Amino acid sequence: MSEPTTQSQRSVVVAGAGMAGVQTAVALREKGFTGTITLIGAEPHQPYDRPPLSKAVLLGTAEGSAFDVDFEALGVELRLGREVLGVRTADHVLDTEAGPVPYDVLVLATGAEPLRLPGTEGVPGVHLLRTLDDAERLRPVLARQHDVVVVGAGWIGAEFTTAAREAGCAVTVVEAAERPLAGALPAEVAAPMAAWYADSGAVLRTGTRVERVEPGEVVLDDGTRVPAGAVVVGIGARPATAWLTGSDIALGAHGEVLADDRLRTSAPDVYAVGDCASFPSGRYGERLLVHHWDNALQGPRTVAADILGEAVAPYDPVPYFWSEQFGRFVQYAGHHPGADTLLWRGDPAGPAWSVCWLREGRLTALLAVGRPRDLAQGRRLIEAGTPMDATLLEDPARPLKSAIA
Repeated sequence: MSEPTTQSQRSVVVAGAGMAGVQTAVALREKGFTGTITLIGAEPHQPYDRPPLSKAVLLGTAEGSAFDVDFEALGVELRLGREVLGVRTADHVLDTEAGPVPYDVLVLATGAEPLRLPGTEGVPGVHLLRTLDDAERLRPVLARQHDVVVVGAGWIGAEFTTAAREAGCAVTVVEAAERPLAGALPAEVAAPMAAWYADSGAVLRTGTRVERVEPGEVVLDDGTRVPAGAVVVGIGARPATAWLTGSDIALGAHGEVLADDRLRTSAPDVYAVGDCASFPSGRYGERLLVHHWDNALQGPRTVAADILGEAVAPYDPVPYFWSEQFGRFVQYAGHHPGADTLLWRGDPAGPAWSVCWLREGRLTALLAVGRPRDLAQGRRLIEAGTPMDATLLEDPARPLKSAIA
């Protein structure tokens, strides 16, 4: 990329003050960028980490989760409480509700926004769990031990149910699919996880939809009425990119920004990172849209390096995430669609087990429940593309790294 000005005169504007945006600013400074960096966030709060929202912040054991970053010392200008409205790429201008912001380089890091349950917009007692304000609104609900209905048995639904049961709430989980995590895991893997709800004292109703929300209760599509002092919706998220509609920045089928293997967009001097962007994976032979913390941590290093003109390897991480639910530590690495073999390590009725996915004898993904060593070793094996011995893999007593072909 040709530099129109010296580095010290260049301005980088980052739209989005979550993990991806903050880490982009940090990575630029760590790599020696001396120009101006402006970080623009829609929320008024100091930039914060999201995973604690469904755990410590929600339960009142922590007041917040602000990043431990000294923005003033880094020379990063924060402009908080400002919505982004659009971008004029030909003019190198980002439009915000507080006025236009010119840039030499723009980084899109606006993340994802939760899907809302149709017909519940503005209905009292219906909550999402995505922001610090969401968690603060839900904290007294748990403290008062309200009856709670959770809509969606995905990762967020499971984490919130865990916190609500820990707080002493009666919880009913309503899931439209026939099993939890239907969009994330195959039926045989999700099946043992369904029992975790009952073990915790929560009621899980699968194959069921919410018909409507009335004061104090939820009416299901079979006519059942469930008491509900609060309703928490966790039915997924979509890239927060509606503000880019009509721009010349190409978007994908899910509304995500289409980035290349250096996280550059279709517009010059514009990058996209984190939950709002997809990237082509050479490892998996398809474009990946990863809505997880680790992707928002890793991508900024590639963006910063490319902005500074460094040689950049194609961005192709092994996706990774974790979830704490029902007293279990659940971790996943890789991407399993396209795998031709599924193997179990351990008894899924027990407290610790793993599932391995292989394609042509190589590990493509791994789900570990209470087996962090499997996850750590499996992630490295996926990265290396090491041929595996399926028979050895099935022995849970054998370290994964010693199950190579």
